[in-house]
Amino acid sequence: MKPARLAVLAIALVTGGLAAYLMSGDDKPPAPVILAAPPPPVLPTTDVLVAAAELSMGQSLQAADLRWQPWPDQAITPGYITRTSQPKGLEDITGSIARSGFLSGEPIRPQKLARSDGGFMAAILPSGMRAVAIVTDSRGSSSAGGFILPNDHVDLIRTYRDEEAMQAGGSETQISETILTDIRVLAVGQIVQEKNGSNVVTGETTTLALTPAQAEIVTLAQKVGQLSLSLRSLVDSGRATEVAPDTRGEGGVTVVRFGVSKQQSRR
Repeated sequence: MKPARLAVLAIALVTGGLAAYLMSGDDKPPAPVILAAPPPPVLPTTDVLVAAAELSMGQSLQAADLRWQPWPDQAITPGYITRTSQPKGLEDITGSIARSGFLSGEPIRPQKLARSDGGFMAAILPSGMRAVAIVTDSRGSSSAGGFILPNDHVDLIRTYRDEEAMQAGGSETQISETILTDIRVLAVGQIVQEKNGSNVVTGETTTLALTPAQAEIVTLAQKVGQLSLSLRSLVDSGRATEVAPDTRGEGGVTVVRFGVSKQQSRR
């Protein structure tokens, strides 16, 4: 073979080997560039006074029960206590009584608090209402089987003897009638708040929130008969109820409209 051909063949072999070496290299492809996500915008916040733990109705608030917590400015309502508007809000609220329960982290609102210089029942009683206690049976015969709890709504039923019917017929006659409807229960015995949904009937009295006129009706009804409580559904709470007149006898009947009792003739 001619030297020129040998030279060309040698050059081709060297070039091919070099190309094969370069193709089999261990160099890895460059890693993809990952762009970091931009940080979320920082929302302006203001310190708001909140409950440091769950607070129950009637609890006297102490400093350990409260704390300042950053709150987004756009979520602050006029009822919140802020460090900007009330720097001594924590100290001012300490000693107040909770008129209703607070969840942990819930903002403290003055509308749900009462001053501690009065009795507890007076603190949780709504404005214009009166607290009246009636005698009930803790075994449940006059309190819906013992399932009536604080903050439930009930109807009041009066049971009494019909003296006129007894004189006319000679036999004892008992009459039951609803005298008030949709009445809020403030306390059962000495318990003013439901605990874990359990039966909390521990006494012989039930305290009701009544208007002055309703308080007079209930006080008189206790003197001339026996009162029982009829538990209302949560769906029916706040709805006006009209009691149909009783057609027995010729005397009067009590008709209840919007929680107000009124006497009218059966005729």
